[in-house]
Parts: sequence; structure tokens; C-alpha cells
Amino acid sequence: MATVELAFQNTHFITSAPNIGKLPPDEGIEIAFAGRSNAGKSSALNTLTRQKNLARTSKTPGRTQLINVFEVAPDKRLIDLPGYGFAKVPMAVKEKWQQSLSEYLQQRDSLQGLVVMMDIRHPFRETDQELIYWAVASEIPVLVLLTKADKLKPGQRKSTLLQAREAALAFQGDVTVEAFSSLKKFGVSETERVLNRWFAGGEND
Repeated sequence: MATVELAFQNTHFITSAPNIGKLPPDEGIEIAFAGRSNAGKSSALNTLTRQKNLARTSKTPGRTQLINVFEVAPDKRLIDLPGYGFAKVPMAVKEKWQQSLSEYLQQRDSLQGLVVMMDIRHPFRETDQELIYWAVASEIPVLVLLTKADKLKPGQRKSTLLQAREAALAFQGDVTVEAFSSLKKFGVSETERVLNRWFAGGEND
């Protein structure tokens, strides 16, 4: 069965929720985007959807403190999860949004895929690895996007990508790795291919 190609440019904002109790009904298919607060998550979402301001970008990492929900098509949603790690915010605030992050990951039945974003210059930090191991244990496929790939020269970018793909084998799960750049638009078609497959219910194209 062929995978239907979704029009990601039609994606629109639905709601921001402080916890999973305020999210839309737990039905359909959701693909969540997670990553450290400085991994370029909002920029990547804007690039994928061909919209400049769908996800708010900020000069200060860690401004995504709510679970942001975007609808690509009926019953098909992208979820922008709170960033982890870097953000300079009070510990009580950080703990609150880390709790909403883990609640979403553990309790949301419609979650069908996880995109983990990490700066290509600092891949697979401890928190990133924990998240991937959790997803593999939960039988949720993972797409690792090595963001800010334009920061490396082509040869270095290629070798870093190959090393990251080699490292990903240790997770022993459905983990795909791609280089991505919001600035230069690397990796957009590869990312769309994976998301389309997940939204189609995991059929191979």
C-alpha cells in the first residue's frame, strides 16, 4: 500500500496545553518532536511546514514550556514537546514542564513516532539517549534529526552522520538518523518520507 504524501504546508496550530489533560482527545495519530532546548526544534517545525511562524522561535532557548499541538490533516497531529536540558528558568518551572513531557510520552496512546532533535555538533547526550532507549522499549519508532547541519563542512557532515548511524545501532530498535538544516533545507524530504510513513500507520512505502 502506497504511503499518502501529506501537505505539511497546510499544518495549523490547534492548542497549547500545560499537561496531557488539556490536550485534544487521544485518538488518531500523533508524531512528537522532542529535544534539548537549544536543538532548533521550532525552526525545524517551521521549515517542514513551510511557515515562518508556525512554531515560535526565540533567541532564548527553552521558551517552549507547553505542549503545542498542530494539525496536519484530520486525526494527524504534530506535537511540539517542551525542550529539556539547557533552559535558564527556575527549577520549579523546569520540573513542571519535564513532568508534562514524561506524562505525554508515557500515557498518550496516539503517539506513533518520536522525532528526537540534537545539534549535529553534540549528538547523543545522556538525556537524548535516555529518551531513545525509552521509545525503543515502548516500541515507538524514532527519527533522530541532527540539526544545524549547515554548521559543518560537507565532508565532516557526512562522516558525523555515518558515525551517528553507527551509534544508533546500539539502541537495537527502529531508529533512523538524518542530517537536517533549517537554514539550508537539508533533510526535509527525508524527514517527510518518514513522517508520511508513520502517519500512514507504519506501512512501508
